Amino acid sequence: MATKLGLRAGQYIQEIGYDEDVDFDLREAIEAITGEEMADEDVDDEFDVIIMWWRADDPDLTDGLVDAQGTLAEGGRLWLLTPKASRPGHIPPADISEAAPTAGMHVTKTVSVASDWSGFCLVGKKNYS
Repeated sequence: MATKLGLRAGQYIQEIGYDEDVDFDLREAIEAITGEEMADEDVDDEFDVIIMWWRADDPDLTDGLVDAQGTLAEGGRLWLLTPKASRPGHIPPADISEAAPTAGMHVTKTVSVASDWSGFCLVGKKNYS
């Protein structure tokens, strides 16, 4: 499933929102593709990709997206991973579609990334084509 994220070897990835409910197989696949461990959310650096696990009971999504962009390299992508419909913590796609432009981003792609998680690819407005 990680291949759906369009990742490649050598990309520097930050992981935000790690908790015991994340999909560990997906995490391992991401690290196998890139050849690197993902940096945790406390690392203050510039990243090619951000993997952001987000649930309905997490803080405000718009604020989370704005904060995440602070470490996203120009031209980088943010993969917002949310629980699928009928799973605990599900975020309706309409909420994501509303939060993204408010945070200065666009949703460019939506995929199923694991049995319990959906992925929304977001890019900054200046990177949208």
